[in-house]
Amino acid sequence: MSEQDYSQSEMEKALDSVHEVKIGDVVKGEVLAIDDGQLVVGIQGTGVEGVVPLKELTSDRSANIEDQAKVGDVIDLVVIASIGHDKENGSYLLSKRRLEARKVWSDIEAKFKAGEAIPVTVKEVVKGGLVVDAGVRGFIPASMVSDHFVDDLKEYVGQTFDVKIIEIEPSENRLILSRKELVQKEKEAKREELFAKILPGDEITGKVARLTNFGAFVDLGGVDGLVHISEISHQRVDKPSDVLKVGEEVKVKVLSVDADRNRISLSMKALQPGPWDSVTEVAPVGAAIDGKVKRLTTFGAFVEVAPGIEGLVHISQISHQHIATPNDVLKEGQDVKVKVLSVDPENRRLSLSIKALTEKPASENDRDNQAQDDSEDNYVLPETDTGFSFGELLGDAAKDIEDDSDK
Repeated sequence: MSEQDYSQSEMEKALDSVHEVKIGDVVKGEVLAIDDGQLVVGIQGTGVEGVVPLKELTSDRSANIEDQAKVGDVIDLVVIASIGHDKENGSYLLSKRRLEARKVWSDIEAKFKAGEAIPVTVKEVVKGGLVVDAGVRGFIPASMVSDHFVDDLKEYVGQTFDVKIIEIEPSENRLILSRKELVQKEKEAKREELFAKILPGDEITGKVARLTNFGAFVDLGGVDGLVHISEISHQRVDKPSDVLKVGEEVKVKVLSVDADRNRISLSMKALQPGPWDSVTEVAPVGAAIDGKVKRLTTFGAFVEVAPGIEGLVHISQISHQHIATPNDVLKEGQDVKVKVLSVDPENRRLSLSIKALTEKPASENDRDNQAQDDSEDNYVLPETDTGFSFGELLGDAAKDIEDDSDK
């Protein structure tokens, strides 16, 4: 073969190795330079160049382009547009990020068809749900974030968890996801495990999951138990939110377990010192103490003498005078002074009296009786009324006294 023929053959091979660049082609690009915030690359096997802006390298807008690639690196890219022609047959806009997204979409579609879950990281809260990063942008509607209504979705920002794929459309960058089903399955597994070992009387530490008007639901590790409002504290609680916060760690005692109905009854106050444990110190029998009228009934008034300790002032112990109902002389919230009549710590009973600390008013009969008593006490029996002297009335007893004095 002549030298001319050889050169012709080599030229034909070189020309054959040059491929036409088309939009959507996946190519390899060698980094030739980093200029003005973008990579200049040579598209291998084409003889043309392309550029890759920072936004097409990574979704991180704050990234430094020099940290993303260096001269000499070979990168897989996708051709997304033609940006003109020059002597070297033109230049193209290329993207690494979109190629990676294409691969991610392909992987997500495969997992969707297989019914598999995918991991995501929550990026932000938007109207109606959460925006997540699944390699591509995804969306979780608020109703599918958990198995119950979530009041504040901000708590999920930054969290990573698995989700199920509900809907996928790569051409529209549409990816709808749900965490609800997985949460339900996870809770069911934990429920079975917990109900298999939990017993009444157990003491467990949990976190307040939800607050309602009637109590607090405490997460015991995937299963919620209810602390009824009456079991929160020995003191009266008007609203659970007055004393508890969602996310707060609390210690509870198991009161009852009903696996068939998925119910666990809990108590916080059962692990707190009871006010009646020290009632004999707070309200000893005979003591006069301060109290506040808490409730009025037809038969008396309940007076709180210490937090969690109420005693009964029976209607007969309210006043020395006759009253038809306690409402005639007392009001709820009124401060009163009471005397402790009896204490029964075991049955949590405290008997009190108001009238025992007030002076009994003198009635007309009382004054007459008192006057009669006074006249009898001061009356000297005249000797002539009986016909006997005082010594004669005493008889031998007086004589014995005289004999003893002579001795």
